[in-house]
Amino acid sequence: MKFLDQAKVYIRSGDGGAGSVSFRREKFIEFGGPDGGDGGRGGDVFIEAVEGLNTLIDYRYQQHFRGKTGTHGMGRNRTGAKGEDVVLKVPAGTQVYAEDNETLLFDFTEIGQRHRIAAGGNGGFGNHYFKTSVNQAPRRANAGLEGEEMTIWLRLKLIADAGVVGLPNAGKSTFLASVTAARPKIADYPFTTLHPNLGVATVDSHEFVLADIPGLIEGAHEGVGIGDRFLGHVERTRVLLHLVSATEEDVAEAYRIVRAELEAYDELLGEKPEIVALSKIDTLDADEKAKKLKALAKASGQRPLAISAVSREGMTEVLRQLRRQIAGMGSEEAAQAEEIEAKRWANPPSDENPDAERGGRRG
Repeated sequence: MKFLDQAKVYIRSGDGGAGSVSFRREKFIEFGGPDGGDGGRGGDVFIEAVEGLNTLIDYRYQQHFRGKTGTHGMGRNRTGAKGEDVVLKVPAGTQVYAEDNETLLFDFTEIGQRHRIAAGGNGGFGNHYFKTSVNQAPRRANAGLEGEEMTIWLRLKLIADAGVVGLPNAGKSTFLASVTAARPKIADYPFTTLHPNLGVATVDSHEFVLADIPGLIEGAHEGVGIGDRFLGHVERTRVLLHLVSATEEDVAEAYRIVRAELEAYDELLGEKPEIVALSKIDTLDADEKAKKLKALAKASGQRPLAISAVSREGMTEVLRQLRRQIAGMGSEEAAQAEEIEAKRWANPPSDENPDAERGGRRG
């Protein structure tokens, strides 16, 4: 299934049915009087968040949706039936914007949410409605009211617990494939990932959703590369996993480039909790690993993790840290975890002893 996260859609609710002009004609009833029924209401247009969807691809092939016109009124005071409604089914995380693509109308964050975006027109009155003491045989009826029409934008922002960001070829897709059942495209050239991928990771019997975001490069907020159009998918995440490839010559600069693009896109995105990890450490010897971890720690202001999807080194630890952030641990539990983490870094590796273990455990 192809991925589409934005679509422009034209919608129009149904017109109301026209009222009827009719008179009662029965044997032995000399003055039957008016009996024209009212028209039925036009069909409404609804938008509903449903399960089983993670793309707006359906709206690439159909962009026009119209509710049915209400049935016209008939004699014998028969009211017309309501027009059939139209329901646009979207995945959870979809936002509905007005035609200017800036005014937010609805935000579907949960499965089952349903909103009426356009109401059908009211049906017209039949001539029975206009009967009065001085006008007992009215010969007029109302036409139904027209439905509402508008153009809207559907914009999908995937709902994931954690978002994986980094430069192209930082190992994001490999990480996702290693810890989930997702099977994103993996290759040794930049921009292998052209759209976000989702996967469910499990650690210590707890599950959470990971989103792999296509790689950012310097100037992405100005449209360089594939730009920053997919960064909206990490706006809803609770934590970011920032991967920096160990194959980068300057890991500190690689980290700063991505951080700058995140903050240029949205200051709030730059303030999200972040876990930094040096990926592909299986390509380094002990000396290079120690130097790059030290440089990355200085640039990020935190202790980076060292991981390898090939050797599985550090994978469980990074998943546990993500789970702790997502779960919103209590202050006491968080303090204990922080204390354990500090002990691991009590004896950081030095140039003379690069293989030193951190607090009795290896990263």
